[in-house]
Amino acid sequence: MIEHLRISGLGVIGEATVDLDPGLTVVTGETGAGKTMVVTALGLLLGARADAGAVRRGAARAVVDAGVRLPEAHAALALAEDAGAVLDEADDGVRELVLSRSVTASGEGTRSRAAAGGRTVPVGLLAEIGATLVAVHGQNDQVRLQGAEAQRRALDAFGGAELAASLRAYRADHAAVSAARRERDELTAHRQERAREAEALQRSLEEIDLAEPLAGEDAELRELIRRLEDVEELRAASGEAHARLAGAEMDALEETPGAVSLVEGARQAVLAAPGDDPALAAAAERLAEAAVVLTDIAADLARYTADLDTDAASDLDAAQSRLAELTRLQRLYGPELEDVIGWAETQRPRLDELQGDSGRLEELEGELERLESALRERAAALTALRTAAAGRLEEAVTQELHALFMPDASFHVDLAPVGGDGLGPHGAEDVALALRPHAGVEPRPLGRGASGGELSRVMLALEVVLAATDPVPTFVFDEVDAGVGGEAAVRIGARLARLARHVQVIAVTHLPQVAAYADRHVRVEKNSDPAAGVTTSDVVTLSAEERVEELARMLAGHGDSAAAREHARELLEASARERG
Repeated sequence: MIEHLRISGLGVIGEATVDLDPGLTVVTGETGAGKTMVVTALGLLLGARADAGAVRRGAARAVVDAGVRLPEAHAALALAEDAGAVLDEADDGVRELVLSRSVTASGEGTRSRAAAGGRTVPVGLLAEIGATLVAVHGQNDQVRLQGAEAQRRALDAFGGAELAASLRAYRADHAAVSAARRERDELTAHRQERAREAEALQRSLEEIDLAEPLAGEDAELRELIRRLEDVEELRAASGEAHARLAGAEMDALEETPGAVSLVEGARQAVLAAPGDDPALAAAAERLAEAAVVLTDIAADLARYTADLDTDAASDLDAAQSRLAELTRLQRLYGPELEDVIGWAETQRPRLDELQGDSGRLEELEGELERLESALRERAAALTALRTAAAGRLEEAVTQELHALFMPDASFHVDLAPVGGDGLGPHGAEDVALALRPHAGVEPRPLGRGASGGELSRVMLALEVVLAATDPVPTFVFDEVDAGVGGEAAVRIGARLARLARHVQVIAVTHLPQVAAYADRHVRVEKNSDPAAGVTTSDVVTLSAEERVEELARMLAGHGDSAAAREHARELLEASARERG
């Protein structure tokens, strides 16, 4: 609910603060006192278009702010927090949100500013927040339940838990059908593209599989090629080293001793020494070890030289060809050989998917047939529940209209088939609310078949019926009683009071019969200063005796009439009895 409304520099109101309570608050005052400025102020907080002409003469700007108390889970709090609003800590699950709007008198700079929770926000966001908080029904401004989507939601909420469950099931099935259709349409529309992609992908994988690349193979090939390119130099070096170790045959009669034989000769010389000298024994042992090591090295060099004696040119050609093939794959699918291998592994599932298109299309057609059949059954069940709810809503609102002295009016809910395949995201029908104001005319959409005053009463009747199922926290009615009087006014007041059992209601009225039903009575008082050439208005909350005086003024034109005061007390007592 709105806890307070502060207005500064707006119209004839210089500075005023209105404290509001739950239930029904009425705003009264003399003609021209500025009663509608309360509605204008709320409109600004709801994101209405800013009019610099509404700024009080002599004021630099008009400022409106309101404090709203809401449960923690309310959508308005989430919207505000997403925009960076600062909110007080929750108190028993309730938090307060402060909304603000200012309008400058001049056209210089930014003409209008909006804020939520102390943080500047776009006016559009303020409107979005306000739509979850307040519904305004005025002579020229019926902003709630005018859109088709809002009307459908209102009927569905009125339909109760069974309709809500049916709608949830239908929407889940509709989402499944939509997803299957999208997949089918994509497969069908891009069949040739996908076939070409599959063919190209298969060729790529085949050439990679044929090459059978191994991780690190390219580095090994480069090392092998380097060796093969230097084979003569390597052979000469290894041969000379082997000869120096093992010895070389110079001719048939003479050999050049190698390092192995020289070391062995030295060992034999040490062993030939007389006695058992420990130092010489140790030297002999070390010479024996050296001979073994040198023999092993000589053998390794011999094997290395023998390997080089194979067809090095043929091996070099094969290695270079293999490296060229791997390099080509790297350019196409690399850059590294490991990337080529990884690419092939990741693309195999895609190829399986593309090659399975035909089977998947057949599967989807069968799945769609089953899903669409189930969706049509869901739609039929939902339509039946909506039709029943529409009948109840028509009857209930029509009764309210008759009670509001529109005896020939009737309320209608039109369920029209949706276009296309007849299965929309919310069911098989669009919902439209319509009014037949009197006999002899066809029902027309809300807002087109009634005057402003009549439409306000229609919206009041509709809100009273929907109050327990589709409420916003606060409703504002601006002269919903226009053009009526007497018993009709009493009925309007009673229905405003009934609506106020569920939500906060603020009503601007000029009828005492309506004002008598208020839980809180606010009066806008006009104060003229001809000498200064200005008119100001104050907003005051009336005490019990002040209410009697105000109702008497509304009845007789002034509050001093004893008869008018007595009548005012009768109105208050009668309304109190009716409200229980």
